[in-house]
Amino acid sequence: MTPDGFRKLALSFPGAIESEHMNHPDFRVRGKIFATIHPDDRYGVVLLTPAQQREFVRAYPRAFLQVKGGWGRGGATQVVLKELKVAPARDALAKAWRKRAGDEPPLLRRLK
Repeated sequence: MTPDGFRKLALSFPGAIESEHMNHPDFRVRGKIFATIHPDDRYGVVLLTPAQQREFVRAYPRAFLQVKGGWGRGGATQVVLKELKVAPARDALAKAWRKRAGDEPPLLRRLK
């Protein structure tokens, strides 16, 4: 997947916007970051729950890796863009978006 493909998927969720922090793009919903793209365009990060992170790392070990340290233990998951396919990318981004969007019943029910 290209950085632009990851960007398009992230921005496809209701209320998602692109912003920036620490000189790299991030994607937010309701003011909260749910994904980022690393400045070198080789990696991204999705903010999952620890259980979701374990599922993705187990199912797609070349594409999903736990971020080192406390952020990783909390669910921050690195994605290797060149190894990432559309379906798991969309699924991970949807879970990250849902985690950060909070309760917006009609939208959340449609995305499940």
